[in-house]
Amino acid sequence: MHRICVIPGDGIGPEVMEAALTVLKAMELDMEYYPALAGNACFQKLGTTIPSQTVDQAQQAHATLFGAVTTVPGQNSAILTLRKKLGLYANLRPVKSYPGIDAIYPDLDFLIVRENTEGLYAGWEEYTPVGAQALRVVTRKASQRICEFAFNQALENGFKRVTAVHKANILKKTDGIFRDTFYQVAENYPELEAEDLYVDVTARLLVKNPQHFQVLVTTNLFGDILSDEGAGLVGGLGMVPSANIGDSNALFEPVHGSAPDIAGQGVANPTAMLLSVVMMLHHLKEEKAANKLEKALLIVLKERRFLTPDLGGNSSTLRMAREVQDNLDAL
Repeated sequence: MHRICVIPGDGIGPEVMEAALTVLKAMELDMEYYPALAGNACFQKLGTTIPSQTVDQAQQAHATLFGAVTTVPGQNSAILTLRKKLGLYANLRPVKSYPGIDAIYPDLDFLIVRENTEGLYAGWEEYTPVGAQALRVVTRKASQRICEFAFNQALENGFKRVTAVHKANILKKTDGIFRDTFYQVAENYPELEAEDLYVDVTARLLVKNPQHFQVLVTTNLFGDILSDEGAGLVGGLGMVPSANIGDSNALFEPVHGSAPDIAGQGVANPTAMLLSVVMMLHHLKEEKAANKLEKALLIVLKERRFLTPDLGGNSSTLRMAREVQDNLDAL
């Protein structure tokens, strides 16, 4: 039996999580679900954005489903804390075009592999007499680990090219280590093409010629920014899932945030959350269920009868999810 820690969070997080669990529970898999708290609402109730009990539940689970959280200035980020506590060093964000979706590019399928523990997101900031400063952390160990992960993802998913994204012309030491480590790792994968590009060049190519990319591996901040750019190419943040993987734990979440401007309206797009469930099922080796869920979702997207407003429809979050559920029953 798979133990799943469920963290709905804030804003639209509970809404997309309800949609995901509605579909997931209908699949009648051997799973138990354990609700846990995190985020701003949790802070208002308990005085912390991420209770130790939530961390313990996530550590003991086979996987964690995470909705979205609101991070208020002055509060610790629940998701960054959880990634660190669980040792989730690899963030995977697939950028894929789906039929029926009004995307800038209808033929994209690439993967962004983001180092999840270092860079500017290490959180080493301090005030100075003139303002503030942050320490950008890049180690050879973490760089090697994430580059190996990226090359292995390329092999597992049938990709032929891995692109390291950096800014070593300016950040000569930190990104110099990342780039050099990338090519050292690449020597162990002679069957794959290895290249490196500056992050600004990558950003331009993602607009001009995104079909060039297959697997991109990069540091924390660059990966965060580029994955949002990628989402814009395939229909928006509501279309992109993500996985956070470590040696012992894994967490799955949509790329989008808590979207407080539409929270409570029942119109949030559940696609990214459902695709995150697909990623979770693959991780748990529930391949048949993962493929079936993705196929059921693709039918809804292609038919365009029950889509949320951001996709050009007028259905609610839960109505779209129930249509996915109906397709599951028919498959």
